[in-house]
Amino acid sequence: MDKFISIEGIAKRYGATTIFQDLWLSVPRGGFTCVIGHSGCGKTTVLNILAGLDSPSAGVVIVDDQAIEGPSLDRAVIFQSHALLPWRTVMGNVAYAVSSRWRRHSRDQIQRQAQKFIDLVGLTGAEGKRPAELSGGMKQRVGIARALSIEPKIMLMDEPFSALDALTRGTLQDEVRRICRTTGQTVFMITHDVDEAIYLADRIVLMTNGPDAKLAEIVDNPLPKERARADIHRHPLYYAVRNHIIDFLVTRSKSFAQEGRAHDPRAVPLVRPGIIANQSPPDASARVA
Repeated sequence: MDKFISIEGIAKRYGATTIFQDLWLSVPRGGFTCVIGHSGCGKTTVLNILAGLDSPSAGVVIVDDQAIEGPSLDRAVIFQSHALLPWRTVMGNVAYAVSSRWRRHSRDQIQRQAQKFIDLVGLTGAEGKRPAELSGGMKQRVGIARALSIEPKIMLMDEPFSALDALTRGTLQDEVRRICRTTGQTVFMITHDVDEAIYLADRIVLMTNGPDAKLAEIVDNPLPKERARADIHRHPLYYAVRNHIIDFLVTRSKSFAQEGRAHDPRAVPLVRPGIIANQSPPDASARVA
């Protein structure tokens, strides 16, 4: 597998408390990876280390053959809070990011680049509005446009839809999936929502409870790449994946931590729920009644 992102033995400690340790994980270029685990296991800390906003107590993270040593415009972050500049318009917020990336661009070049991604997230016509005039979903769209406009190598998302109502959340999930499929963007996302992870991700990383959290396994999502929200629950493997993840969160995350790790932490088990070993997955068009 292409190790575009390579997390190599990282740990995070605060005094005598070890939040997590000996984490090893590879993410391929263009992959969409979601991390799920209970609060306190260090998911957001891992994302902050990837963003260069925090440093590991041990280990290293390598992106595109370069060790992370601090923040970079190659890694864009979308937080739960949109974090827009309230005095700037939609265009102003996105253009500010573009001008930070390409300092020698002319005003016209910056505006064209910003407009491209404003259009991409469906905010054409709202360029002159300030954050106070936007709904929560529109603000998050601006945040997504701002992140994509700098053409990062990686998009890091920390529960970006959790504060939104269900309808808006679903719409934005659809938009993010469409955009990432179109652009081939590499995404590393934190979520507590099992259904969100199944819908969006190629792989779902399961973390044990903290403190002293570990990576338990990687679920290789067997659902077809082309998914429709309205009917993924009809796919014959959907509930096998969902039940596997929920069983981990409810039961196995605790027992795994209590029993200790039996396998090499560098070889986190890769599982495909519902698929027998050496058996090809069912046809992507397969549906149950």
